[in-house]
Amino acid sequence: MHSINIYAPDAELSFWPEVITPKDCEFYYQQLLSGTRWRQDKITLFGKAFDLPRLQAWYGDKGMTYSYSGLTLVPEPWTPVLLAIKEVVEQACRSSFNTVLLNLYRDGNDSNGWHSDDEAELGEHPVIASMSLGQERLFRLKHKEGKSRGISPLSINLSPGSLLVMSGSTQRYWQHCIPKTSGTVLPRINLTFRNVMHGPSPVPAL
Repeated sequence: MHSINIYAPDAELSFWPEVITPKDCEFYYQQLLSGTRWRQDKITLFGKAFDLPRLQAWYGDKGMTYSYSGLTLVPEPWTPVLLAIKEVVEQACRSSFNTVLLNLYRDGNDSNGWHSDDEAELGEHPVIASMSLGQERLFRLKHKEGKSRGISPLSINLSPGSLLVMSGSTQRYWQHCIPKTSGTVLPRINLTFRNVMHGPSPVPAL
C-alpha cells in the first residue's frame, strides 16, 4: 500500500490508487448505497436556499456537529461498515478521524462546486482523507492565487478504491470540486474523513 506524493505549491497531497481491493470496493459500495441514511439537504447561498446537487450523510462521534453554507449537520452514530473503512484509511495515512461526510453522486448531473474545507471546526491545517467507491469521477483543484502566480490547476481521476489525502496548508490555498459530466456515469460514493476539533457545546453556567 504505497502512496504517490503529488507536487503542488502550498499544498500536501498524497494519493493511493488502490487502498482496498476491487472485491472490498464492491462490498462496501453496496453496503453504503443501501444502508446509509442519505439526505437531500439544502444550503443557503446569497440569501436563497438550494438543493445540494447530490445526497449526503454525516456520521461520527457523538456531539461532533459540522456547519457550512448555513447548514448544520448532526452526526449519525458509526456503523460497522464505516468503522471498517475508517480503520483502513487511518492505517494508510497515519491519522485519526472522528467524523466522515458521505456524498452520493447519483449520475453525471450531481456535482460539488468549488470550495475549501476550511471551516473553523476543522482547525488551521485539517487532514481530509477522501475515499472513492463506485464510478470513477474527475477531481479538480485550483490555487486561490493561481492566475496571479502562474500556478496551473490539477486534475485527478478518482477511481474506486483510491484514497486522496489533503493536508498541511492545502485548504488555505486551494479549492477543489467534482464537476458535472455529460457522459453516462453510474453512481459514486465519496467518503471524506475529517477530524472535528470541538466536542458538544458546554452547558452555560447559571
